[in-house]
Amino acid sequence: MFNTDWKPNKSSPVPLHKQITDFMKEKIANGEWTIGYKLPPQRTLAKRLEVNRSTIVTAYDELIAEGLIEGKSGSGTRVINNTWNLLATTPPPDWNSYVKFGTHQPNLPTIQEINHAEFTPNIIRLGTGELSPNLIPSQSMKKVFQQLSNKEISYGYEEPKGLLPLREQIATYLRTIGIHASPSSILIVSGALQALQLISVGLLHKGSTVLTEKPSYLHSLNVFQSAGMRLMGIPMDKEGIQTKLIPAYKKQQNAALLYTIPTFHNPTGTLMTFERRKHLLDTCQQEQLPLIEDDVYRELWLDEIPPKPIKAFDKHGLVLYLGSLSKSLSPGLRIGWIVGPEPVVEHLADIKMQTDYGSSSLSQWAAAEWFSSGLYHEHLQEVRKQLKTRRDFTLATLNKYFSDLAVWDKPTGGFYIWLRLLPSISMRKIFEMALTEGILLNPGNVYDHQAEQFLRISYSFASLPSIEDGLKRLSKIIKLIAK
Repeated sequence: MFNTDWKPNKSSPVPLHKQITDFMKEKIANGEWTIGYKLPPQRTLAKRLEVNRSTIVTAYDELIAEGLIEGKSGSGTRVINNTWNLLATTPPPDWNSYVKFGTHQPNLPTIQEINHAEFTPNIIRLGTGELSPNLIPSQSMKKVFQQLSNKEISYGYEEPKGLLPLREQIATYLRTIGIHASPSSILIVSGALQALQLISVGLLHKGSTVLTEKPSYLHSLNVFQSAGMRLMGIPMDKEGIQTKLIPAYKKQQNAALLYTIPTFHNPTGTLMTFERRKHLLDTCQQEQLPLIEDDVYRELWLDEIPPKPIKAFDKHGLVLYLGSLSKSLSPGLRIGWIVGPEPVVEHLADIKMQTDYGSSSLSQWAAAEWFSSGLYHEHLQEVRKQLKTRRDFTLATLNKYFSDLAVWDKPTGGFYIWLRLLPSISMRKIFEMALTEGILLNPGNVYDHQAEQFLRISYSFASLPSIEDGLKRLSKIIKLIAK
């Protein structure tokens, strides 16, 4: 994907098209743009570089004449040569072919666009699933690191399962939500996403099927697919995944495990009921189907404490439980945990040591301090209050601008409102038009390819004025497209 902050200098005596060709030649000569690299369409590049399209046409024509790029109808413009080819008889390797045939699949194109656009200055991020910088407790974080500076801590590698004082603190915390786990059955990971990566390569065979909710955050990733597995979604209702369908899906798909986000589900915000949790565990036990419980949103309840985790009722070691500080405290700490049977945890710890030799020691000490000092509990009380204000404001704004355009449910926690648009219009067109207006969306079809009429709206990241401005302008875009 083309990505640059460079722009031609319009006050320079050097013609704009010459500046652009020189810039591109440098990229090609340095090996940053390898053979096969696809250049953006002329109109797109003109907009990115803030020049006329004719300027880009002239630049491309010069590069074509010099034999560096080639444009073909239907397949776009690509790099076909570089300075090494012009100087040597043996061309350099075609890195594009290596990228193409690598084991790990690239992100979905829309996810790549979202990841890039998130760093555009002043863009309104209506779908971002993380805490606003204003909700991250920076002053308390400084206090934690100041406290650590006065303590004897290690700065080297920690043991394979992670820093023991942190695992002890997590074991104490888990007891408050009904999970009784010893430190030896806890593995510290660099966020819940790494937990999924370790599970995908460490516990499953290629060709395995992973069952999950439909829609699911898991569909926006290629963690399991890149390890040779496939995902199969099971429909949800207002109480969570429809557990009565699991036996048939398991039999048909020969499923290896089931992944669920029961508490404030991503992207729908659904809270699985106590009864459904029990039935899910009972069903998985009967079907001998291991269960991954992703519980990273648990502490972000806004109205009342959610039901206990499924893991709290697990007496047979069926459930691998995932937790994290990324959603509730700070994504930058990169601290999460896996709770499960000791042999499984030890195996995953061994794989993690082969992968990165352990999560950041300093982050682990900081996380342990957050738990032991009581600051984490204090922070959660404040962040719940702020998120509740944000949720209520966003719901009021939706009622104001979307009452005739969409339907939605009120979430009782987490970050998300699952918005179903009533007009049957192209989500791609909405996404592109919103992006040109400086509004970044998370379309529903990245979580389920059939969720074409849905948007994941987040109230956790953008400021309240930005949420209102973004939703107001989005409603006008939808009305314009629907005409």
